[in-house]
Amino acid sequence: MHRFRTTVARLRPLAAAQTGPSQSQPSLPARALNAPARALNSPARPLNSPAAAEPFLSGSSSNYVEEMFSAWLQNPGNVHKSWDIFFRNANAGTPPGAAHQRPEGLAGAQALVGSQSAVEKLVEDHLAVQSLIRAYQVRGHHIAKLDPLGISCVDFDDAPCAVGFQNIGEEDMNPLTRSLPSSCLYGLDESDLDQLFRLPTTTFIGGSEGSLPLREIIRRLEMAYCRHIGVEFMFINDVEQCQWIREKFETPGVMQFSPEEKRTLLARMIRSTRFEEFLQRKWSSEKRFGLEGCESLIPALKTIIDEASLSGVESVIMGMPHRGRLNVLANVIRKELEQIFCQFDSKLEAADEGSGDVKYHLGMFHKRMNRVSDREVSMSLMANPSHLEAVDPVVQGKTKAEQFYCGDTEGKRVMSILMHGDAAFAGQGIVYETFHLSDLPSYTTHGTVHVVVNNQIGFTTDPRMARSSPYPTDVARVVNAPIFHVNADDPEAVMYVCKVAAEWRTTFHKDVVVDLVSYRRNGHNEIDEPMFTQPLMYKQIKKQKGVLQKFAQKLIGEGVVTTRAYQEEVARYDEICEEAFARSKDEKILHIKHWLDSPWPGFFTLDGQPKTMICPSTGISEEELVHIGSVAASVPEDDFKIHGGLSRVLKGRVDMLSQRLCDWALAEYMAFGSLLKDGIHVRLSGQDVERGTFSHRHHVLHDQNVDKRICIPMNFISPDQAPYTVCNSSLSEYGVLGFELGFAMASPHALILWEAQFGDFHNTAQCIIDQFISSGQAKWVRQNGIVLLLPHGMEGMGPEHSSARPERFLQMCNDDPDVFPKLSQDLAVRQLFDCNWIVVNCSTPANFFHVLRRQILLPFRKPLIVFTPKSLLRHPEAKSSFDDMLPDTHFQRLIPDAGAAAAAPEKVKRVVFCSGKIYYELIRERRSRGLEEAVAVVRVEQLSPFPFDLVKAETDRYPTADLVWCQEEHKNQGYHDYVKPRLRTATRHTRPVRYAGRDPAAAPATGNKATHLSELQRLLHTALQLPLSEEDE
Repeated sequence: MHRFRTTVARLRPLAAAQTGPSQSQPSLPARALNAPARALNSPARPLNSPAAAEPFLSGSSSNYVEEMFSAWLQNPGNVHKSWDIFFRNANAGTPPGAAHQRPEGLAGAQALVGSQSAVEKLVEDHLAVQSLIRAYQVRGHHIAKLDPLGISCVDFDDAPCAVGFQNIGEEDMNPLTRSLPSSCLYGLDESDLDQLFRLPTTTFIGGSEGSLPLREIIRRLEMAYCRHIGVEFMFINDVEQCQWIREKFETPGVMQFSPEEKRTLLARMIRSTRFEEFLQRKWSSEKRFGLEGCESLIPALKTIIDEASLSGVESVIMGMPHRGRLNVLANVIRKELEQIFCQFDSKLEAADEGSGDVKYHLGMFHKRMNRVSDREVSMSLMANPSHLEAVDPVVQGKTKAEQFYCGDTEGKRVMSILMHGDAAFAGQGIVYETFHLSDLPSYTTHGTVHVVVNNQIGFTTDPRMARSSPYPTDVARVVNAPIFHVNADDPEAVMYVCKVAAEWRTTFHKDVVVDLVSYRRNGHNEIDEPMFTQPLMYKQIKKQKGVLQKFAQKLIGEGVVTTRAYQEEVARYDEICEEAFARSKDEKILHIKHWLDSPWPGFFTLDGQPKTMICPSTGISEEELVHIGSVAASVPEDDFKIHGGLSRVLKGRVDMLSQRLCDWALAEYMAFGSLLKDGIHVRLSGQDVERGTFSHRHHVLHDQNVDKRICIPMNFISPDQAPYTVCNSSLSEYGVLGFELGFAMASPHALILWEAQFGDFHNTAQCIIDQFISSGQAKWVRQNGIVLLLPHGMEGMGPEHSSARPERFLQMCNDDPDVFPKLSQDLAVRQLFDCNWIVVNCSTPANFFHVLRRQILLPFRKPLIVFTPKSLLRHPEAKSSFDDMLPDTHFQRLIPDAGAAAAAPEKVKRVVFCSGKIYYELIRERRSRGLEEAVAVVRVEQLSPFPFDLVKAETDRYPTADLVWCQEEHKNQGYHDYVKPRLRTATRHTRPVRYAGRDPAAAPATGNKATHLSELQRLLHTALQLPLSEEDE
């Protein structure tokens, strides 16, 4: 009874909070009693019955009455005789407060009716038991034995908690060991422990029994919710899902394993534990971020994969931080042990291109037979940087792509597993962003299993300083994901929880979280000293017996295995490690491509090289241009009413087609459409991309008369075309860009684009750009052809809507500014192959068309950064002729001056190099000054890799002219610092390169329109003034 009182004191507050009357719906007793009465054609009880007459029929108590009444309607014998009399009387019109009294004409019932107080006591006791059951379901996890160390600082009644690990050693850590008043027991006392109570339909603790003594009810609730598993699920607003979880954890005897399952579990624990011990023996001073303290992660993951494979999953994509990665590679992915061990050899030489990465960041792809399901499963562990949780959306994007390409519209064949650390899961905003993609139509992966390795510490930071919520997993509640907390020192509980998590994902195709409450036996890494900051915690850890030792002793005690069999299994795995260690010494060269997480079979040669170094023409036939343009200017659906303003847009496209011209939107349409026609999937994602931030694209048409009826003309280009996906994203850059990056990893035969609403918004996704896109190939030998569309241009819109920060992208380019490349026929393609990414700022729609098509026609893949225009979208001069897009045309890395200056180069006094929109400002100003013959304006369309050969040709054409670099950005921003040294190299440092542009500044642009215009006029004057003053050099 003492345990009962202690438990109820912890559980009562939330249950009590649930009993308040609802303000938004009619009295539950009225609904409970009137609706069935009408069904029986009996007089309805008046709605104005005094509340005092039905004191036990208020708030959540009525739920129990409704359940009993529903059972009584099916068969009066289903309920206690007292309830039978109560419902008969109430149905006859008697007020609920007096319903226990027999109405006239009901012969023989008097013997069944007791006193009013006895019936009320019976009803109240049943309601108390229902409240008690619900309290366990809601708050049972609060008193579950989840912490292997027994030192948890979580305070559920006053979070964030005010105590921490420093309180270890105090004799009384639990204030609830005192006696509790009977008022805390919902009116129940010790005399009720052996009383039989009928169980409500919201619990499964009875199994096949409909009634249980209170003592047994409490015992079974404790077994279900208060041992080594804590279940958070009552916040889920779906009754079916809640009932499913109740059944999985409350059904008596549900967590039973066969001797064979226990032996398999022991073998997995042996592999997990002895792998870490082997590494520690061989390389005790090396960082490896081992799994000691949470060795049960390995059987946890293998259980999830086993269950998923049994349900038909063929591919599992995983992401995880560095802790335990080598163990997962060895014992889950089954990477060859010698390949892992040779990573510790400091003398190993790198053979592949790129700089490589540390061993605990590398990924791996492997296909193997699952012994439980006897089916083949592909497993991919994604490479990732030290930026914890950054890989989450990347994994989700790759999972979505694999589902898309194999036609898995329900997530039955491809799934994702994400592993997290407790501090990162609570602290990193990308976790929240990724969760919010989980149920969006174009981003859902139909459920992810999240596994949190909860070390109860983040580097050196206690949970009380690291989060404001009781659990690190509380972020998952925003998407109604159930959270299963489990003591990681109980492998059987871990195995069962993971089995349920996999079944949840299979059944409901929604996210689920497994919280492995564990500890970190070493410091942040193996050479870190944790006693500096957590002395008492680590004193406790040093006393802690290893989980393998405890589990082995348990199974030996049960007779499941013998001591000898256990020792032989340990020796067998130790021998496997020793043999692999011996073979690892033969490895002399490190092949990074052996760690590739996203292979593209058939795209490269067998040794990973492009099959050719030639890029064919990116032009298409005029017939195809006209056909795609006609689709872009039409509404393919019948009886589809579009907006009047959109009708004018479509008419404008028809007019352009008749003139053999295209603007920016139409050029994009033609690039996408031609690729789709050739069977290349195109996916465009980002904020407001369906219409376009600047209302220029309109790839999704909306019926003005029918809600949610849309039309995507791009999917009507050809009967056998590839599908086109265009999707407005959530208001996220970090998460969505990471998602699209992952999507692009799955196949080289797709054009995947992410567009920022404004170019500068990419900075909230800087982690994905820096750690994955810019350096991904160098670190992980992983090519990627993702395209970033970044609206850019100084147009007086203020500092936040002007610059896409080109200087940042150019700073990360890997080409050498001081080396003029060796000229060859394939120089343009060779430069692209050698660079880490391509940066362009197109000034014509035709060049934009070509650069998008070139992404797919190249024999390799590189990220493409495109600074896209804003005002040029509707600029009358920013149109291209079909002649520039026909067969045998290509992307122009540099566009020379084609006017009067080019016709008489000897008369040219100045060559102005520029890029992007400023070109149109320059030629307008040049025209107004009459300098068409004196000044040549040359556009550098591809900034990186830099077109040294073409720039040299232009400077040689005008040997006596001044050279000027003109940009609209500030001097410390934009392209200047990147371009100037390369221009000097192209001229062999024989000619100075002067600057014309805005002065250095902290902000990208002014917020004052007048200032903006005066700055523009000043830089145009500087660029075109003859002769150039010395101060402008």
